[in-house]
Amino acid sequence: MNAINLVIIAALVLILAYRYYGAFMATKVLVLDPSRVTPAVRHNDGRDYVPTNKWVTFGHHFAAIAGAGPLVGPVLASQFGYLPGTVWLLIGAVAAGAVHDMVILFASVRHDGLSVAEIAKKEISEASGLATSIAVLFILIITMAGLAIAVVNALYDSPWGTFTVAATIPTAIFVGIYLRYLRPGHIGEASFIGVALVLAGVFAGPAVQSSWLAPFFTFSRTQLSVMLAVYGFVAAALPVWLLLAPRDYLSTYMKIGTILALALGILIVRPQIHMPALTPFIHGGGPVIPGPVWPFMFITIACGAISGFHALIATGTTPKMLTNEAEIRAVGFGGMLVESFVGLMALIAATSMFPADYFAINTLPPIFAKLHMHINELPALSQMVGENVAGRPGGAVSLAVGMAHIFEKIPGLKGLLSFWYHFAIMFEALFILTTIDAGTRVGRYLLQELGGRVYKPLKDVHWTPGLIVTSALMSFAWGYLLYGGSISTIWPLFGVANQLLGSMALAVGTTVLFRMGKGRYTWTTIIPMCFLAVTTVAAGYMNVVLNYLPQRNYLLAGASLVMIVLVVFVIADAVRVWLRIGRRAQAVDAAKAIMSEE
Repeated sequence: MNAINLVIIAALVLILAYRYYGAFMATKVLVLDPSRVTPAVRHNDGRDYVPTNKWVTFGHHFAAIAGAGPLVGPVLASQFGYLPGTVWLLIGAVAAGAVHDMVILFASVRHDGLSVAEIAKKEISEASGLATSIAVLFILIITMAGLAIAVVNALYDSPWGTFTVAATIPTAIFVGIYLRYLRPGHIGEASFIGVALVLAGVFAGPAVQSSWLAPFFTFSRTQLSVMLAVYGFVAAALPVWLLLAPRDYLSTYMKIGTILALALGILIVRPQIHMPALTPFIHGGGPVIPGPVWPFMFITIACGAISGFHALIATGTTPKMLTNEAEIRAVGFGGMLVESFVGLMALIAATSMFPADYFAINTLPPIFAKLHMHINELPALSQMVGENVAGRPGGAVSLAVGMAHIFEKIPGLKGLLSFWYHFAIMFEALFILTTIDAGTRVGRYLLQELGGRVYKPLKDVHWTPGLIVTSALMSFAWGYLLYGGSISTIWPLFGVANQLLGSMALAVGTTVLFRMGKGRYTWTTIIPMCFLAVTTVAAGYMNVVLNYLPQRNYLLAGASLVMIVLVVFVIADAVRVWLRIGRRAQAVDAAKAIMSEE
């Protein structure tokens, strides 16, 4: 199979989906109104509610939603072959993920920027609001740990990669100050400076790695785990314009630019897909993913096709930045389709490796030895990269190797494999960290909402002691899981949590559509909700039985079961509301019919 065919097919499918299905959702289902005042304009406070340029908002939203999921998930799912992941990345993103993101962003904008839990409370019931709050808190903590563990496995003992990623933080702060005080409104100018500084950090990496500075940027897994949690706290507590928005915006240039460069590289190099369309592991027993292709492939790919985490961003930071309701289509629907394309590029990069090399990277040496596979290019690749890349599970390293291998084969770029590998690691880390900062901030909002039920001042997002305490609690909670977890325990739980939240958000969005009188269009949300809920509950049950209980990991098993119960309760409560709305509509129609006869 030639990779170029997949690139062309994916691009055509996603462009047509945005043009036609996205327009249908915008004009027929949601009926977006550009004349309505958005929460960002109505509550402009310069900290959380900030009217922002459309493309800066898109940059922030895309950077926040496109974390490790679209990169790591498709890479890990390559265990099953290239075909299952490709099909789900395209169909799932269009029919489920983009609809999910657009509908829930619309719901938050229409509800004054409220969180998904508060929307559930208003649209479904008080009980569903509380259940959603608890479920989202569980899910958000697990999501942050799941995303962070990938970057920890990629950056430990790597001064080049760590320095490059660290350099993006002061760069973002400078750009934030530049746009707010030095040159307000000069977005193009600030973008050029910011991107130039980010690239300078990449080029300076080799000098740092070979100098006396290297020990200052060489950290263990444990140290990186603590540092990431501290970073999450700082990003959640600072004003959105100072770090989060400019960092995410600049990261988007790197993300989209790198993915387009990878797509161009695939077109030039025309790599062969060495992984078969289907592997024997589709029936289960794989060394990377513990279960069969259904349902485990769906919870593994997660964000690349549909992500419940997107609901937290779409009802967290993004609705507080939109200046025009019409932007929801580009930001919500379009952002998800771009993420799907990212996921497919990641899958191509991973499956272009020889299967033995892929499994040697994504499994620990004792496990790989049991597969009785003979590696092909891995020793030479490790030597050219300058680091041992074998036995680094998590997907990030295998993706970086695959990307570097493609870039290195482009005419004129031969001999730069080490540079491209570390560039790819930086690129992946940017994806992950921008999700961590936005996710921790959303967690801060949620904790303040929940805490406000007990102590009213906590609900005030401008109360400094409250935002500091809740930011610290959120960072500590996911940092604790990250500190003691591994990719084999955290990522499956992340996938289940993520997709359960997606099912819940689709139920909330469906309720919004029913209350708007759009019942005839609710198939757009009900069909993906049903498929996602059944698949994820099955995956959660199998994950507990096959993974956690045999390892006596009762904490994660209990967390899985609690999340399943909460989400099933919310969906059942939502169905009750739908039936009630339907009965009322029938009664009104019957009354109208009687009146017309009289």
